[in-house]
Amino acid sequence: MRRRAFLSLLGAACLPRTPARAQQSLPVIGFLNPVSSDTYSFLADAFGRGLAKAGFVDGRNVRIEYRWGGGDYGRLGPMASDLVSRGVSVIAATGDIASARAAQAATRNIPTVFTIGGNPVTHGLVASLNRPGGNITGVYLFSSIMSAKRLQLLFEFAPHISRVGLFMNPDNFTAEAEQKEAIEFTGATGREAIPVNARNPSELEAALGLAGRLGIDSYLTASDPLILDRRGRIIAFGQQNRLPGIGFVRQFSVGGTLLSYGPSIVWMYEQCGEYVGAILKGAKVAELPVVQPTDFDFAINLRTATALGLTAPPSLLTQATEIID
Repeated sequence: MRRRAFLSLLGAACLPRTPARAQQSLPVIGFLNPVSSDTYSFLADAFGRGLAKAGFVDGRNVRIEYRWGGGDYGRLGPMASDLVSRGVSVIAATGDIASARAAQAATRNIPTVFTIGGNPVTHGLVASLNRPGGNITGVYLFSSIMSAKRLQLLFEFAPHISRVGLFMNPDNFTAEAEQKEAIEFTGATGREAIPVNARNPSELEAALGLAGRLGIDSYLTASDPLILDRRGRIIAFGQQNRLPGIGFVRQFSVGGTLLSYGPSIVWMYEQCGEYVGAILKGAKVAELPVVQPTDFDFAINLRTATALGLTAPPSLLTQATEIID
């Protein structure tokens, strides 16, 4: 054997093997989400940033096991059970109440941090917002109780609207309340709101076709992971049919929807990462209060307004936190 080859082999044999053992002994975080890593990667990144603020980096001193449902809420239960069977240290139950419920059903011992739009007390996840009391806490965006506010903004910008399509996932635990609020508010203004339901990505195409046949002249997106996951298709539908719309987070207006209003979903995932890090450091989940937003994003896409032949009211321009032009 040549001397150089021999020395290379000898050097390799002498390398420390502790990194592999360390990798196996790292605490493991289970990341649960009902939709797709392709469209939600920016939120997984936000979760990672929050985790890093707490001093944890995936692959360095912690390991993350990702479980994505691909738009099928029915996969959440088995995925949560799989994470539990693997002995994860913490579960990040992201993507609204369905994920939190799946984690809650799978374990009452492993600390769990949720990201949801509906009230966690109402949905039986925590005893109270200030003192959750069990193995679950998290971030409550209360984005699912803002339909009336969003419609008010949309009607002020485009007063000619008469028939609003409500893009919703009826399997979402907050869908019924969101729909009721939107229909009541729209009816009070002499307009009509029509639910356009899709439970999974394949149903969305049929729902959009139905929306076109129903003659909607505008749209509102419900607070739901599937709706955000398929925002590109919804935005394209709105542009093709020249529909003013409003989304529940700024990612819609950035993509081309006329307006968006609500708390920052990126902030929510960062907070989730910080809470997971705090738990890994020893914080008691039962004593970590549910985090709630204090700031709201109101974005206006002026390019879309111009394409629709609309002029932004000065009163809304002064309220906007972001102008896209």
